[in-house]
Amino acid sequence: MRLCRGCAREISSARCWCGEDRPVEHAELGQLSLAHLDCDAFYASIEKRDDPSLLPHPVIVGGGKRGVVSTCCYVARAYGVRSAMPMFKALKLCPQAKVVRGDMRKYVEEGRIIRRMMEDLTPQVQPLSIDEAFMDLTGTEALHGGLPAQSLIRLQNKIWEERNLTVSIGLSFNKFLAKTASDLDKPRGFSVIGREEALAFLETRDVGTLPGVGPAGATALERNGLRKIGDIRTVGPQRMRTLYGDWGAHLFALSMADDPRKVDPHGERKSISSETTFFEDVAEIEALEDILWPLCEKVAARCRASETAGLTLTLKLKDTKFKIITRRRQLPEPTLLASRIFAAARDLLAGDADGRTKYRLIGVGLSDFSDAAVADKGDMLDTETPKRAAAEAAIARAREKFGKGAVQTGRALKTHWQDDEDDE
Repeated sequence: MRLCRGCAREISSARCWCGEDRPVEHAELGQLSLAHLDCDAFYASIEKRDDPSLLPHPVIVGGGKRGVVSTCCYVARAYGVRSAMPMFKALKLCPQAKVVRGDMRKYVEEGRIIRRMMEDLTPQVQPLSIDEAFMDLTGTEALHGGLPAQSLIRLQNKIWEERNLTVSIGLSFNKFLAKTASDLDKPRGFSVIGREEALAFLETRDVGTLPGVGPAGATALERNGLRKIGDIRTVGPQRMRTLYGDWGAHLFALSMADDPRKVDPHGERKSISSETTFFEDVAEIEALEDILWPLCEKVAARCRASETAGLTLTLKLKDTKFKIITRRRQLPEPTLLASRIFAAARDLLAGDADGRTKYRLIGVGLSDFSDAAVADKGDMLDTETPKRAAAEAAIARAREKFGKGAVQTGRALKTHWQDDEDDE
């Protein structure tokens, strides 16, 4: 079957009468209904859309020369720029890049608009983050007058026409392969992995492409000669379980293209978090605090956007040996304030950041959610918290109206004072 990427009609040749000459073609196109949608270079694409002067330039979203790269456009990626890279290294690789400080509130709202477009196609939408989600379009043919693949093509085009943003779509028969497919042809890709070719497709792919297999996991697998997904399949389920326990059994199932997870739109969100991996290891507590603060701001912004507050704070660290350290603290009351998140996380950080141990990742998150209306009330002995809540709400409103740079907190100024001096 061959579908036009322009008008979604079934066509018999590579070029459609509407002028589109990039069809989607696959023997199982009419049988697949589980998709993964991923916005392309989301933050950077929004910044380019909102400021046309940025369009011809490589764009980096991040914290200036003393910060790290949050994300970047595909032009910048061609120069080797990557997320979590120190800004000075990114600008050394791509000195002509335009650096933009992100606006999480704007990104969250854009993500909500795109999510509503997805929900117009099916109620079976499971968000993974503000810019990606799984969709199950099983049984929607009669409602939308076409195959799930045709509905997805129309959605991809609608997002471009109405939001001037591109998305990539992966279509398959399970979550694992749908997400894998969405990464195959970015930006504005539409890729399909069917049942017939799934095993052959996975055979030669690196084990690091499996979900949940990071650099440390890939190293552990390679020590036993498992470099390709096909190697895991050859070893067999019993040996994988013997070597790696439940994780090994899970990896074997994935190697067989077996992923029974369903799209769950009602899955309760367990946490709101933000983390970053450093391009170079960091030991100094002051540097770690400077990286921690914008992560706390991101968590607070996401809590405000979802109108929730968390009672339990989690700090996550990963050292140079890939050991993950997790510290938790229950707060006196639910919060969505960046200042309170940072204060608690900094206290936890002080217990592990001794200036000698180097870390390659830091993250912070909130869980145990309540409605935002009950958050940050303080008590008779704590009159400062309501004042901070009012101040942060005012800052959020000002940034929403005038842009993120309209108001800078003392911590942000401490972190970025040199950036402002050196920005183009």
